Parts: sequence; structure tokens; C-alpha cells
Amino acid sequence: MRVGGAKRVKAAAVRRKDSASATYVAIIGAGQGGTALMEIFATDPLVRIVGVAEVNPKAVGMKLARRLNIPVTRDYRELLEMERADLIIDVTGDPEVEQVMQDFYRMGVTVIGGASAKFMWQLIEARIRATAEIERTLTKYQTLYRLYVKEAGSAVTEERTRIACEIHDGLVQSLAGLNFKLDLCGELIHKDPQACLSTLRETKAQLKLAIQEARQVIVNLRPVHYDKMELVPALANYLKSYERQYQVKTEFSVSGSESKLFPKTKIFLFRIVQEALSNVQVHAQADHVAVQLVIGRDILTTMITDNGVGFDVEGIWRNPEKWDHFGLRGIVERARLVGGEAKIESKKGGGTRITIEVPLVKKRSARHGAN
Repeated sequence: MRVGGAKRVKAAAVRRKDSASATYVAIIGAGQGGTALMEIFATDPLVRIVGVAEVNPKAVGMKLARRLNIPVTRDYRELLEMERADLIIDVTGDPEVEQVMQDFYRMGVTVIGGASAKFMWQLIEARIRATAEIERTLTKYQTLYRLYVKEAGSAVTEERTRIACEIHDGLVQSLAGLNFKLDLCGELIHKDPQACLSTLRETKAQLKLAIQEARQVIVNLRPVHYDKMELVPALANYLKSYERQYQVKTEFSVSGSESKLFPKTKIFLFRIVQEALSNVQVHAQADHVAVQLVIGRDILTTMITDNGVGFDVEGIWRNPEKWDHFGLRGIVERARLVGGEAKIESKKGGGTRITIEVPLVKKRSARHGAN
């Protein structure tokens, strides 16, 4: 027995004694079991690890013991001589050590070894794994939440910008033209009444168009069927209005019942279709667009297809500025926010197809915004 080593372990144990109510624990073995014990005891304010015995310098728990400043000895008998040890745990599984521990007795010291010690460290290890899994899950959902907040904020900003451009480029320009025509009528009313009447008729026709544009803006902001959260009527109404306003032939087909869909999914899907059709009107130079809605048992599939000029998807994808300009990022992000995916297929001269797939899960899941 190395007396000097025992004295060093004893001195270190005394230095670690900072609470009269703490339980002082010595661990024999720094393998898997000893590592589990050190990990759990190191965070417990009512436990002090006064020493670890291990003959293998490469054992998995040696680095942890050094990091925690726990005294280490190669001879487990040095731990048995410690004056300040309330509990000695043998997790080596060594029959010789187990026999010595069975024969060991000192008043006030509890010894755990064999099957009892193995059960203890396995239970602790299971707790550590469960805690680690909980932490990973929390981290994952914290990350998803931050992504949701970021993307939702981006989507709101994008939607406001789109509506502002729509009002500025459409309704405001129409109203400005009407104002000019009315000023002209004021000049002609005495000079040329006939020309004034003709201008008034033109102004009235343009006013009707302006009213239609205003109604379209209102529909885009809040489709009337949103009050009842009915997606299919809202889309049908929007497509009819879109066809009248932009002279683009629309085709709409539905399969399945929308009762399976969550309110959030309906809203986001409507916005995706709205964004896609806005792209058709601005970029595609198409004269026909089809929207197909398939609500299956486990998945919702939406396809928006146009016969426009198409574009190089890979080229646009590599250019973030163009990706944003075409509104494709908003489509992809909205699909992701309801747990789905958006696939964009196009080629120059071959039109464009956007496919959105959203898994349908039980309503107790919060993933699709059941609230």
C-alpha cells in the first residue's frame, strides 16, 4: 500500500469538505458506471466526490475526473482508508474487489457493490440520457420557434410590400387618371360641352375599373370566406376575380374535403396561391393558369401550373436577389411554416409548375396551427 498516495487523497478530501450536511462519496472504477456516477453527483450540492480509484489511465471517466478536480488513485484500498467517506461505491465488476468490499466494515460507512451498484449507475445513466434527449428536443424546438418568428415576420413584411405595390401601381394610378379627367371636364364644360360629356363617360368607365381594383385589394387583404375559414370558396372567388382583372384564363379543381385542414394551413395556402398567381401576372406572360387542390387522407397537395415563358430555376436559385424578386422565397417559407414543402419546376418556354405538399396530422398537433 502506498502511504504517501493515501495521504494525498485524504488531504484532497479534506479540502473538498465545504458542507457539513453533504454526503462524501468514493467511487471505485472510472469506466462507464463510474462516469455516470460522477456526472450525476458532480451537479448535486448535497454530494461530494472525495476520490476515484482506477487502474486504467485510459478509462472513459479519467478525463472527467480531472476536469472535476476529483482526486484519483490506482489503488482502491486507499479509498477504504479515507476518514471522510460516507459512501463507497464499487462499479468495477471485479470479483476480487467485490470480495474485499463484502469483508470491509467501518462504522458510519456504507458500501454498495455488485448488482446493486450496477443497477444504481444504469439507472443514473438512463436519467442522464433522458435529460440529454429533453435538452436536445428543447433546443430543436427553440430553433424552430426562432425560425418561425423570423420567417413569419419576413412573410408579413413581404405581404405588406406586395399590397403597397399593388395599391400604388394599380388603384392609385387609376384614381390619379380619374382626377386628371375630371380637371379636364372642368375646363371643357363651358368651352366644349360635347367633349366634356364624352370625357365624363370615359371617366365613369374608368371609375368602374377603379372600384373593381379596390374590391380586389380588399379581397386580397381578407377574403370574405375567411370569416367562415372556407378555403375552396375563397380560392374560387379569387380566381374568378383574377381572371376578370388580368384576362388570364383560370381553371380550378378540388378533390377531397377541406374539413381536414387547420385554419392556419388554409390561410397560408391561400397566400401561396395568391403569390403564385401574382408571379404569373407579372412575370410569366401566360394566358392560362390551373390550380388543383387534392386533399387526401394523409397529405394535402396543391399544384399551380401556367403556360407562360418559364425560367431557369437553378439560375434563379443561385441568385438570392432574383429568388426574392420572383416571390419564390415567400412560397417556400410559407409552405415550411405549415410543415410542408414547395417544389418549383420550370424551364424557359415550357411554363411553370409549383407543387405544395403538406402532411395532414391529427388536430391535437400544434404543428399546423390548430389554434
